[in-house]
Amino acid sequence: QVRLVESGGGLVQPGGSLRLSCRMDRVIFGIYNMAWYRQGLGYQRELVAEFTSGGTTNYADSVKERFTISTDNAKNILNLQMNSLKPEDTAVYYCHANKASAQYWGQGTQVTVSS
Repeated sequence: QVRLVESGGGLVQPGGSLRLSCRMDRVIFGIYNMAWYRQGLGYQRELVAEFTSGGTTNYADSVKERFTISTDNAKNILNLQMNSLKPEDTAVYYCHANKASAQYWGQGTQVTVSS
């Protein structure tokens, strides 16, 4: 069973920062396309940022210039640095990996932006 384990969520004030991490099994890290998704209450799950197997990064327009996706290859970790957080960033954030028809999800980590 392939595992993706997220950490780093929590409560932060508007304008603050958080760093999410997702530890993946070695069999998929860097081989699969990797990404962060989020789902706010009452909303559909949406792509936040992706890191392709070719090393390309892409971001949703709503998080460009605020969020940065990166990898720690020595530890098989996918990171998401989130700066200048807004209340509308409040959601459960999920780590995701996919290759062709195979896809895996983490359990999710709650991020709440509130004063």
